[in-house]
Amino acid sequence: MFIYPRINPVAFHLGALKIHWYGLMYLLSFILGWLLLCYRARKFQLSWNNDQISDLVFYIAIGVLVGGRIGYMLFYNLSNFIHAPWIIIKVWDGGMSFHGGLLGVIVMMLLWSFKQHKKFWDVGDFIVPIIPVGLAAGRIGNFLQGELWGKITNVPWAMIYPQAGSAPRHPSEIYEFLLEGVLLFIIMWFYSAKPKPRMAVSALFLLGYGVFRFFCEFFRMPDPQYGYLAFGWLTMGQVLSFPMMVIGVILLVIAYRGAKMHRGTY
Repeated sequence: MFIYPRINPVAFHLGALKIHWYGLMYLLSFILGWLLLCYRARKFQLSWNNDQISDLVFYIAIGVLVGGRIGYMLFYNLSNFIHAPWIIIKVWDGGMSFHGGLLGVIVMMLLWSFKQHKKFWDVGDFIVPIIPVGLAAGRIGNFLQGELWGKITNVPWAMIYPQAGSAPRHPSEIYEFLLEGVLLFIIMWFYSAKPKPRMAVSALFLLGYGVFRFFCEFFRMPDPQYGYLAFGWLTMGQVLSFPMMVIGVILLVIAYRGAKMHRGTY
């Protein structure tokens, strides 16, 4: 059993400005993402140059930050948002949604693809193997913030979060870091190492993330504003992840059937 170390969520100050660990994790994820995309383009001899990648990462960053914040307001804090819409800018109070960020990224990818005259699924298949890096960084940020802890348990690796009481709990942020971040990155990187049917890589990411997030929600405390939505176990995270699994399966089937019909890959 472990005790959560008291970590100051503020990494350092720039004058009156507080720089939080969580924000630094976002910055780190964008930098690592850019480096890995450049490496991926060179290693697999893809038709991408560094300027295109830099531009795309900028668009993705906007989609993640804006979509993640709006998604959190709509999915997890709607009543407060309706009564006080200005709280959307209070990012220092926390509150980002992966599913909202994903929708934001999709919108920005559509805009970038149109601007660059590239096919949307080619862009998606290029970037999704790197997304788990950002997910991993985000979950480390959650851990450093001392948030999103898990349910009470007696497993040997349980952790006591003083801010959540004296009972040992699942370190659910670490579970998500390992599954949604590390394992999903390994799966996506090796799966995309050889040419696949257009859309298949993106589809596998949707399926993989949906499965891992759905599973991890069984160990994580539900969002306090909602609790369990049904059956004594269904959470908002699972409700939002289930469509990802369904869409991922459907797109995988379409991708491979299309490749079989045309006997070609992108």
